[in-house]
Amino acid sequence: MRFASLASGSSGNSTYIGSDNTHILVDAGCTRKKILEALTELELDLPDISGIFVTHEHIDHIAALYTIRKKWPIPIYATEGTIEGIRLADKKKVLSDDLFHIIRADEEVKIGDLTVRAIRISHDAREPVGYRITGSESSCAVATDLGCFDDYTVECLKDCKALLLEANHDSRMLETGPYPYNLKMRIAGDKGHLSNDSSGELLIRLLNDNIKGIILGHLSDHNNLPELAYETVRVLVDMSSTPYHSGDFPMYVAGRSSMSPVIEF
Repeated sequence: MRFASLASGSSGNSTYIGSDNTHILVDAGCTRKKILEALTELELDLPDISGIFVTHEHIDHIAALYTIRKKWPIPIYATEGTIEGIRLADKKKVLSDDLFHIIRADEEVKIGDLTVRAIRISHDAREPVGYRITGSESSCAVATDLGCFDDYTVECLKDCKALLLEANHDSRMLETGPYPYNLKMRIAGDKGHLSNDSSGELLIRLLNDNIKGIILGHLSDHNNLPELAYETVRVLVDMSSTPYHSGDFPMYVAGRSSMSPVIEF
């Protein structure tokens, strides 16, 4: 399998997961052009994509759905609440009903030789989910836009070989930054976004012998720095009581408008 962030951040999110025979996207929130450019690097094209799995209806996760639909009728998989939100945002009625496929949290969808399981997450959207994708022998997952995590989250994400985990903000930068108070409270709240510290704490609970790579994603442009996210998570892992160290696996920070290294497993 191959796993890569095509773009990640408040300006747009999209992740590629694929086997030799099946290729999917989780979210399509950056521009169609950016998705096409990234897929070209992977020697793929949008017609090769079997489905787009949407985490929630916020524009940075769905923006390209409308422009993609103008040329390619790729199936869209999402929860009922997310589909409702997408339809409300579709003012020009570009997306036809036959494109949508309802999925439910904790249920599995088979698409080609991949199995996709939606995972409940805590975020201020209608019915948001993350995704765990399993191939013939291994799994990976996309877990961003988490206001918080719990034992359920850990159970759903354990034993993955590759993970895209949210590291949205540095708590100190958010506290002292330019955002209005209400927005700061939303971001830091249980239905907002994971801080660097929380991302490290979650990763510590997910470490296993078979990890092939970690991507830290959905970084805030105003309340975080790639180097700060990386160092915070690295230090937390190295200081933890687990038998693992940050040097035991590759860890990357996803770019806002550039593709991450491809993790193969």
